[in-house]
Amino acid sequence: MTIHPPLNCFPRDAGDLAPRPVRIKAVTALRTLALLLAFSQLGFSQWVNKPLEAPANPNPQLYAANANARHEISHAVVTAAKSHKRILLVFGGNWCIDCHVLEKAFHQPRIAPLVDNNFLVVHVDVGEYTKNLDLAAKYRIDLKKGVPAVAVLNEHGAFLYSTSEFEKARLLTEDDVAQFLDRWRPAARSSP
Repeated sequence: MTIHPPLNCFPRDAGDLAPRPVRIKAVTALRTLALLLAFSQLGFSQWVNKPLEAPANPNPQLYAANANARHEISHAVVTAAKSHKRILLVFGGNWCIDCHVLEKAFHQPRIAPLVDNNFLVVHVDVGEYTKNLDLAAKYRIDLKKGVPAVAVLNEHGAFLYSTSEFEKARLLTEDDVAQFLDRWRPAARSSP
């Protein structure tokens, strides 16, 4: 009695060295790996740590000329107390490209949830460094260093921190903004 191995276990010709089932599995594995690598590159490319970009069409009313900054801050304090969020006072002007760069960053997919879930943003117009100077002093904003400058207030409106590190927002990355927001977001509330 002669036992014959299955036909697909042997090479079909001299150039076909691997048994067919093993070769098919290897090719399938390589294709799967190639697809995973391609999609992972696409997925991670959106989080590449590159400098922030200016918006194509800056909002000419980002810093409303007729806004009453004191009133807006008071309103934000009332809302923040109810929603348990902190307040970001962003001092700047419509003429300031870095102010628009920072605003665009606040709306990026990676950063927007951090802002929306943890902060209320109030834009404080400094004009040509002629407006709301008393508020800048109150919240320890050094306008000599430039804008945008940011002050962080707690949910009751108490001052926590101020910085001019966003003055050159074009040189910062989404990571820089996310780290700042992470550092200053309110502590997680415990369940009753």
